[in-house]
Amino acid sequence: MDLRHARTFVVVAELGTVSRAALRLHIAQPALSRQITALEQELGLKLFDRVGRRLVLTGEGEQLLSDCRGLLNYASAIDERAQLLQRGDTGVLKVGASPQHIESVLSTFLHLYAQRYPNVQIKLIEAAGLDTMKMLERGEIHLGQNLAYIVDPNDQRLASLSLQHVDLLAACHPSVMLSETRTIEISKLAPHPLLLLDSSFVVRKSFDAACRLANLKPNIFLESHTPHTLLALAEAGHGVAIIPSQLRIRHHKLRIVSVTYRGKPLREGMVIVWDRRRPLPGYAKAYCEMLANHVREIFPITRPSNPPSEAKHVPVSHNTRRKPP
Repeated sequence: MDLRHARTFVVVAELGTVSRAALRLHIAQPALSRQITALEQELGLKLFDRVGRRLVLTGEGEQLLSDCRGLLNYASAIDERAQLLQRGDTGVLKVGASPQHIESVLSTFLHLYAQRYPNVQIKLIEAAGLDTMKMLERGEIHLGQNLAYIVDPNDQRLASLSLQHVDLLAACHPSVMLSETRTIEISKLAPHPLLLLDSSFVVRKSFDAACRLANLKPNIFLESHTPHTLLALAEAGHGVAIIPSQLRIRHHKLRIVSVTYRGKPLREGMVIVWDRRRPLPGYAKAYCEMLANHVREIFPITRPSNPPSEAKHVPVSHNTRRKPP
């Protein structure tokens, strides 16, 4: 099988149209169509059905898509291994990570790594959740930071290294007495308007699952893709923000408590993941080991506040807006 034809097939399957695939691959549309036709003739199978302007995989095409991706990854791995043999500790390392991980961990870690591997160029790509896993599968990144919740432990194609865990925290204006301790049971959040990350965040899925277990119907004031928006609103007294302990809180005057269910903290493990079918250079393995050590030293980024010695309980509602002192 011609690798160009396999790559064309995968790109068309992902983008759904010849025109978009041609732009991605920088070839003319007629040439791309000929490659698809040649591949179908070689295999003796129809790979796509045309539905309007889109190309939709046939049943046979869906079954071959994963194999073609694997073929391209193996071919890429051979090229990378040859380059590694030539370069030693010089090269490019592509890392996918969430914005929170980049801000709270990599902002300080990358300098440490550069001191040890000055000839390695790090390329960061913002990615989280399933997007990270898809980028690994397509070979667009070498390493991906993710929460363990999203990684299938039975997937033999993947290898991972545990970092630390991420706890769910509740953040509010200091005048709001959520709890007399450093923790709050999730059911106790019922009276408060909540400021939540949107459903694309794994920690939000964990929070929703815990709400169902606790028979809590959350009073949602805002869902946002930007964690610092939640912090600003919480500081202004508009509700209680549910945030991960990996989030760095700067210049915000907030009361922080750990969210629990039946007395146990709500937490998710964090890992660094790679495709074991692709050879990792020594500097990539060192990246993982150094990162794990660094995370152990600095985690958790945000910790629960000490209980205030004197605080007046002030319930927060949509009709009551607290202002910071």
